[in-house]
Amino acid sequence: MIKIDRVIIVEGKYDKIKLSRFIDAPIITTDGFGIFKDKERQKMLRKLAEKKGLVVLTDSDSAGFLIRSFIGGAVDKKYIINAYIPDIIGKEKRKIQPSKEGTLGVEGMSEEVIVSALQKAGVLCEKSDGAREEITKTDLYELGLSGKKDSALKRAQLLEYYGLPSRMPSNQLVKILNCITTPQGLREAVQSMKKGENQCE
Repeated sequence: MIKIDRVIIVEGKYDKIKLSRFIDAPIITTDGFGIFKDKERQKMLRKLAEKKGLVVLTDSDSAGFLIRSFIGGAVDKKYIINAYIPDIIGKEKRKIQPSKEGTLGVEGMSEEVIVSALQKAGVLCEKSDGAREEITKTDLYELGLSGKKDSALKRAQLLEYYGLPSRMPSNQLVKILNCITTPQGLREAVQSMKKGENQCE
């Protein structure tokens, strides 16, 4: 696995699946043009950009550049690194028809081409050594954020605390939390939420 310190932004789930095979980094999708109206996701990108920085890796067609431009307007450009895949004529295996412009998207690129694009963008790629202490799903369980009677309420409070979207799945939550805090920081946040509840009683 290749470790990248920044958060990678791609267009869709198939792009994310592709990168997840060999990239060790949080990967966020824009759901295509869905990002344009998704205020919660825009807010999350701004927060992640300030904490970790973003690598924007969209398709090299007009739609991809439109999404890239939108992100550049929604997030301070000093936190963004743009990585570009080359124009390669072709069609992804899962598609019946090629894209409108006839070129392959991120999901259709080889691992070598994607890594090359990231290297050209100046993104530091290192082998993941797992040395850093990370938040796990077990931590969420032990802190009462999953698998328990009032976990849904606690998780909703945590998402609000960190300014994250309310519908975030647990697997994605773990990755995002590892971008913005540490296991100790998470424990302190949960304690802080408990104190807030006690003061309201």
